[in-house]
Amino acid sequence: MPAARRAAGLESGDADPAFFPVLPPLAGGYPCHRGLLMQPAQLLAALAPGEPLSGAALAAQTGVTRAAIWKQIEALRTRGVPIEARGAAGYRLPWPLQMLDAGQIRAALPAPLVRSLGALEVHWELDSTSSELQRRGAQAADFSVLLAETQTAGRGRRGREWLSPPGLNLYLSCLKRFEQGFAALAGLSLAIGVIVLRALEDLGIAGAGLKWPNDLLAVAEPPQGGKLGGILVELSGEYQGPCAAVVGIGLNLRLTTALREQAGQPACDLATLTGGTPPDRNRVAAALIAALINGLRQFERDGFAGFTADYERHDLLRDQPLQLSGALGAFNGTGAGVDARGALRVRMADGSLRLVDSADVTVRRA
Repeated sequence: MPAARRAAGLESGDADPAFFPVLPPLAGGYPCHRGLLMQPAQLLAALAPGEPLSGAALAAQTGVTRAAIWKQIEALRTRGVPIEARGAAGYRLPWPLQMLDAGQIRAALPAPLVRSLGALEVHWELDSTSSELQRRGAQAADFSVLLAETQTAGRGRRGREWLSPPGLNLYLSCLKRFEQGFAALAGLSLAIGVIVLRALEDLGIAGAGLKWPNDLLAVAEPPQGGKLGGILVELSGEYQGPCAAVVGIGLNLRLTTALREQAGQPACDLATLTGGTPPDRNRVAAALIAALINGLRQFERDGFAGFTADYERHDLLRDQPLQLSGALGAFNGTGAGVDARGALRVRMADGSLRLVDSADVTVRRA
């Protein structure tokens, strides 16, 4: 999912191992007296309530040595999880978090949408939720949705890195097949931005807008404002059809100070927009999935035309002075909305309009 230099983000699972496969731990795993390997997911789940737990208590709960606990604590910290040490009280997170759970997500979806899902899987760690869907190819059913607690190779537009610390944000990808070809999917990335904002509105969250071509921003100026999330749409198939779209979404729920510094640009999270406590992660995931199923069906029927009015309402670049640079060179202008294909319209100093394709430019506020 997307970024400037790097972007801060475009899960305990079900009891069913099909939805929560045991994957290699962050630090490789450590032998314990029961002959098992400790998993970082176990450790994070133990700390999730936000209450302090001693190293001895964690060792007893997970069945490993205190030395193994310390090594996994350090491994999670390295990946961006803000685990605090509180002396004799032990370790704790600065806030409670919810481990993603496929069962809870399903329970929050209306029954007709549950029946529409091709698959709903929650993983501890993937290289990339979008890459995994692409690898499955024709075997993946329509509206297959993958979520991961963490990604080792999350990516945004033009291959930029997408920071994916465990447990803090949402990393989600959805597969949708279309009978139409690539040309009929013009504007899909912009429509997905509208779809994500619809999900936030359904959760009662306001204060976000869209920055062409694929960024969600908090409307306020930094430090309250900044990048809230990103979208990456990747197409495969035939130019004349059929084709498939893998829609990747990264959404920031909680960002630490260190993650904000790593992002290389102003960044924001849902915690900021909601006064400190974002909605339950499973509830946010369910809202996104519901909005995606409904919105992608609307796009299949109406194309980008069904989203233009909402896009215009949330367009943060309209009437703004812009600096653009890309394969066609650098130039300045003023944002003038988007055309029917989703191309950015830029009004030049002489009053003429210039159309800019998303693949060719980087846009920044002047």
